[in-house]
Amino acid sequence: MDIAILGFRFYKGLNIKSLCENASSIFSLNVSFTNGVLDVGLAYDSIRGQYNSTLLLNLLKRSKIKSYASKIIGLTDLDLFVPILTYVFGEAELNGQAAVVSSHRLHNEFYGLPKDDSLLQNRILKEIMHELGHTLGLIHCSDNKCVMHSSTYVEDIDLKDNSLCESCKKLI
Repeated sequence: MDIAILGFRFYKGLNIKSLCENASSIFSLNVSFTNGVLDVGLAYDSIRGQYNSTLLLNLLKRSKIKSYASKIIGLTDLDLFVPILTYVFGEAELNGQAAVVSSHRLHNEFYGLPKDDSLLQNRILKEIMHELGHTLGLIHCSDNKCVMHSSTYVEDIDLKDNSLCESCKKLI
């Protein structure tokens, strides 16, 4: 199975090669990266000043990338939301083709803290793994160390491992 990470309006300071290698090893899948352009204007909510992640998922599903990849993960620095929540770090279709991950609220600077690209890289990897897990049929896990554990706050992401627990591994 091939997984494509499509970077659009994303933070350029990431070690993309490392992200792909780590994602590949955790799920034993072929993960590649490509730069892309999505017309995200339709997903923008001017009242909230954020982008609707569900609408971005629909754009990703219609992108040409899906022609060669089984799953596509959009990686962006846009601030995402779903209508019932103030913000989301990402969203995925359960057992679906697409997911989107935002680094916007994963930067330390967002919280007035010193820049830490290593921590940012780790947070993004965990969120990519989490959303990819949803596309593979995994739901939220009660094990707070499992990458599939739900994260409401960035601190929740920091507390998780960047791997699946044994129970979740058995499900894929």
